[in-house]
This record gives sequence, C-alpha cells and structure tokens, in this order.
Amino acid sequence: MTEVLILIGMGAIAGTLAGLLGIGGGIIIVPVLALVFTAQGISPDVLMHVSIGTSLATIVITSISSIRAHQKHEAIHWPVFRQITPGILIGGLLGAVIAKLIPGEELRLIFGIFMLVVAAQMIFGNTAKPHRHLPGKPGMLVAGTAIGSMASLMGVGGGSMSVPFLTWCNMAIRHAVATSAAIGLPIAIAGVTGFIITGWGVADRPVYSLGYVNMPAFFSIVVASTLFAPVGAHITHRIPPKRLRLFFGIFLLILSVKILYG
Repeated sequence: MTEVLILIGMGAIAGTLAGLLGIGGGIIIVPVLALVFTAQGISPDVLMHVSIGTSLATIVITSISSIRAHQKHEAIHWPVFRQITPGILIGGLLGAVIAKLIPGEELRLIFGIFMLVVAAQMIFGNTAKPHRHLPGKPGMLVAGTAIGSMASLMGVGGGSMSVPFLTWCNMAIRHAVATSAAIGLPIAIAGVTGFIITGWGVADRPVYSLGYVNMPAFFSIVVASTLFAPVGAHITHRIPPKRLRLFFGIFLLILSVKILYG
C-alpha cells in the first residue's frame, strides 16, 4: 500500500511539472520506480529497463492531459510539432533499441552534463536573437531524432531538451513549454512501443508487465498525473516569461546535480 501511495504522489508531481514546464515528469518517475522495484526485489538486469519503459507509458497519458490544457490557451505551435515529429518518432524508437547497448553509468553522466549546460544557458544566457529561426526540414529531422533518442533512453518526455531548443530558435517560453508538451506525446509513443517490443518475453520482469511496462505501476501514476497536468498548465500562463525561464533553468540545474552525484 505504501508503494502505491508513493507512486500516486509522484504522479501528482509529474503531472504538475508536465503542465508547468512542458516535460513528461520521467526525470522524477524513473528514479522513484527504480527504488520501488528494488524494494520488490526485481532483478538489476531489468530494473532500469522496466523503470524507463513504465515511465514512458505514463508520459503518453500525461502528455495528452497537458496538451488539452495548453490548447485551451492556444499556445501550441502545431506547424512546429508537425515538422519535428518525424525525427521524434525515429529517435524514440532508436533510443529504445540502443538502451541495452550503453552502460547506465555512462548514460547518467552524459545526460547530467548536458542538463547542466542547458540549465546554465537558461539561467544566465540571453534570450534568442530576432534573426535566429527554426531550421529547415533536414535540421528539424536531426533535432527531432536527437531529442527523441535521448528522451527515450532516459525515459523522459524530452522537455529538458525541446524547450531550450525551441527558445534558442526564438520561440517565446510559454509557447515553447506548450509545444514541448505536445512533442512529448510522439516521444512517449515511439519509446514505449520500443520498450514493449524489446522487453517481450524477457525473464525476471515484475508480474503483470507488458514488455518492459509494468501495468500496476503505470495505472497508479497516471491516475494522479492526469488530474494535475492542467494545474501546471494553468500556472504556466500566469507566470511572467522571464520568471518562467529562470524557474525552468533552476529546475534543470537541481536535476543535473542530482543526476551527476546521485
């Protein structure tokens, strides 16, 4: 019962962050799932794979709730979403396939350093200059593939990468957050599909798992995350852009330190 309450609590936090910052909440969900599965005695051989796969499954539902909330404010740039989605889908599947090939420790360090650099840029860097625009179709394909791959590998919605990328390309922070929330949906769909396929029939998984997705943990989290995503989206559209940018940067800074030293 305690484990279920923990997962519901994490779902509430993840949902709020999804709406507020355009992220899927996986950066919080993955380590908590890992702790819960460790307490259940799940084999280390599949521990992180099930944690990541389950996290991506929850992001599918959380993203839908967040998208609906942001769309009420007409803040999502759908043309940008359509341009970047092909690369996102390729990257999401690619990330799931190569997840087993890179040692977890190396992934942790690479991702932690990347987030540290992005956090510094968001906190101390100037806003994008007027002449900086989104790249053409080839550039968007590359950007989408890179964001989708890393997001799928880490079990996150990709907001920690897509929001800085979009703001660097001169998109207003509120629109970047809202569009990032939409981008998280194809990331999660592609990623979770890959984790279900690659985890099919693998031994030592928790009971009631579909590939690398544990269904009891999934349902425990999404109940709360779906309810709280609109709360975060509501807050986003009432915070001044500069403060939202600073908040996002500080959020990434804390997470990067946690990842690098955790």
